[in-house]
Amino acid sequence: MKKIAILVSGKGTNMQHILQAIKNGILSNFIVNLVISDRWCNAIQYALKKNITAIYLKKKNNKLLSKEIDQIFVKNVPNMIVLSGFLSILDAKFCKKWFGKIINIHPSLLPKYGGKGMYGIKVHQAVLKNKEKISGATVHYVTKNVDAGDIILKKTCKIHSKETPKSLSKKVSIIEREILIQSIKKNF
Repeated sequence: MKKIAILVSGKGTNMQHILQAIKNGILSNFIVNLVISDRWCNAIQYALKKNITAIYLKKKNNKLLSKEIDQIFVKNVPNMIVLSGFLSILDAKFCKKWFGKIINIHPSLLPKYGGKGMYGIKVHQAVLKNKEKISGATVHYVTKNVDAGDIILKKTCKIHSKETPKSLSKKVSIIEREILIQSIKKNF
């Protein structure tokens, strides 16, 4: 069994999709054995209900947080680390050590609308403000540069003339679920 550690900061929607894919046999050789959050959130509560080891690390500076996460991983080595709405930025040393094992899902077609401060609804607002015709989601490897790692998979969707940030978010969320599961299955 390949062990997945998931880093979260919010609802844990994509984490739940990973767990469902495991339950349904789509990711039959995987288990989520650890969930770590940088704030108390719904994802931590959900993981605890599912009897998954869940660790809440109070938000600190990125270097200290990265060091704490690394210490946890040294004791409980994951085959893969999935950033699923994780809002803290991991430091360069951590990214180098775990290079090739850390992936992130981002709600835009990277390299557009990525980088520090571009997350959640902010991404969709920027996409619509710039009158883009398409949007989508990207799964990429995590490096020291935010949202700049090699792309594993991305998928597009059309933007309609009456699209709102909320409606675009829902559309992109469906794509995120699909390509995240495909990326895990394909690359690990």
